[in-house]
Amino acid sequence: MRLHPAVVGHTEEALREILRFTGPADVVLSRYFREHPKLGPRERNAIAEGVYAVLRNKLAYASFAESGSGPAMRRLALLGLADVVGVDALGGIVAEESEWLQRIAQIDRNSLPLALRANLPPWLLDKLVARDGEAATMQLAESLNRPAPLDMRVNALKAKRDEVVAELVKAGLDCAPTPYSPLGVRVMKKPALQNLPLFKDGAIEVQDEGSQLLAQILGAKRGEMVADFCAGAGGKTLALGAAMRNTGRLYAFDVSEKRLAKLKPRLARSGLSNVHPVVIAHENDAKVKRLAAKLDRVLVDAPCSGLGTLRRNPDMKWRQSPESVTELNAKQTAILASAARLVKPGGRLVYATCSLLDEENEAIAAQFLAGHEDFALIPMRDVLAEQKIALEMGDHLKLLPHIHQTDGFFAAVFERRK
Repeated sequence: MRLHPAVVGHTEEALREILRFTGPADVVLSRYFREHPKLGPRERNAIAEGVYAVLRNKLAYASFAESGSGPAMRRLALLGLADVVGVDALGGIVAEESEWLQRIAQIDRNSLPLALRANLPPWLLDKLVARDGEAATMQLAESLNRPAPLDMRVNALKAKRDEVVAELVKAGLDCAPTPYSPLGVRVMKKPALQNLPLFKDGAIEVQDEGSQLLAQILGAKRGEMVADFCAGAGGKTLALGAAMRNTGRLYAFDVSEKRLAKLKPRLARSGLSNVHPVVIAHENDAKVKRLAAKLDRVLVDAPCSGLGTLRRNPDMKWRQSPESVTELNAKQTAILASAARLVKPGGRLVYATCSLLDEENEAIAAQFLAGHEDFALIPMRDVLAEQKIALEMGDHLKLLPHIHQTDGFFAAVFERRK
């Protein structure tokens, strides 16, 4: 069945807006769909997938587009749509465009130069090749350019994983338990979750398996005082609250009231009553200082480049730059130092990012240890053994999509000396 001829025009229009990179692609796309309420689910899906295909393959597509005719943005839109729905499904294209797309489809993409195969900005590609070599970088780049499956975390307060899997299979979903997180379920196609009773009842939450593991390595226990220092919309907060069996006190700090507002409906579904969302002005807010040396565990999922999440957010690679990473490094250092003050002697501090870059990861951890003699690094292999997570790691947690099938994550665990 052919798509409505207007889909190409809408994809082109949405792309023009998104490629200005003034904000996250998913936010711009949501706004676009709100402004065009007459688009049906099938059209929206094709437009979204077409746009994301362009974001993933921008360099290769820009090179292919040089050979076509007509407006450049239309050519990009056609390439994205042809890749996700096939040339034959496109309505409203002329014979010349159809022939051009068929010719492009014949190109062996493995024969393209490295830069076009990797589809990464030159500064990032050079950095990764210098560190990991060409072959490993290509493996990573290919995995980052594939859409991610949907991971969910089972809320242990409300359900057991095997029951959830059975229920999802009954609802016709192709899913399986995740290999590392004891509460993870991976769904291969993206279902309309909000219609599932399991979701409405708070038995499941969308959360990448890597993110679930970050909550686990904090090791929060019943009755403890814990903080999620950069809580955002609260995915890890919810995981921590459930791990604490809804006891103790869990602070969800964030500088964005808007982000914390997204936690409220999730909190209501989850059945948790031990979570205290707190909006702070900055990392040295008086609300934070009041808790100095009082907390058992603090998680710092620091603001970062997000380059580990390119499977879901392919626009991130075009929105970041070496300069923006340097700015983030200053923030990461300040936030980690401030969060460390909350940890009591014998308490645990976890620093984490969804970045692939050493300067946001190992470098920040090493710099922190050099300036904080009252903290020691706990080797990640020991933490994983304590949490019974079957992963081979050295001193740090380093998750990669082509090896672990998760987003790219880094974590270091510190303990305050008694």
